Amino acid sequence: MFWRIVATALLAGLAAGLVLFAVQQLWVTPLILEAETFETAGAAGHGHGHGQPWAPQDGVERTLYTLLADVLNGFGFALLLGAAIALSGRQVNWRLGLVWGLAGYAVFGLAPALGLPPDPPGVDAGELVPRQAWWLGTAAATALGLWLLALTKGQALKALGVLALVAPHVIGAPTIDIHAGPVPPELINEFIAASLIGSAVFWLILGAMSGHLARARPGPL
Repeated sequence: MFWRIVATALLAGLAAGLVLFAVQQLWVTPLILEAETFETAGAAGHGHGHGQPWAPQDGVERTLYTLLADVLNGFGFALLLGAAIALSGRQVNWRLGLVWGLAGYAVFGLAPALGLPPDPPGVDAGELVPRQAWWLGTAAATALGLWLLALTKGQALKALGVLALVAPHVIGAPTIDIHAGPVPPELINEFIAASLIGSAVFWLILGAMSGHLARARPGPL
């Protein structure tokens, strides 16, 4: 079972990672490059042109790092998805895999973005640690909530699932103003849309491929 999950994750992660890479190259990366021009101009205007953190060089090096990161992310998330499907004990095919993929998108994409939308370079995103803590807590709570709602019986457990889904948003994400920096609001909004759409495509491909490669008969969720 373990090696079957790993083999499925390798193939599904590669497929989803390559698709995500294509979306990023066509849509997301040009927005990042445009945002970086505003970030650089703002840093130069404030005398902060030195001591910048390391980043891959534009061109082939940056493209290869992006490709590697997308494929590795695909493999890692495919492992998580395959393990979740195996723990559920449910049979899957590519159609049911799409549903699992949508769940993964809700956990790692949509729910955290409701409080902390993805931001391009040049945006003052606030302190990193509180943002990471809220993001991780929201992803975990969303995963728990969906699991309880979809895969358990009993009104008490389902009520707990609803509570887990809404709790992070009631608590609230660390407050930031993503439009406070030099990057134009229109560019920020397009970056958010591109990132979320790319993530949705990534998770749908990942779910469908994971379900198809599992080669199990269709079964109920």
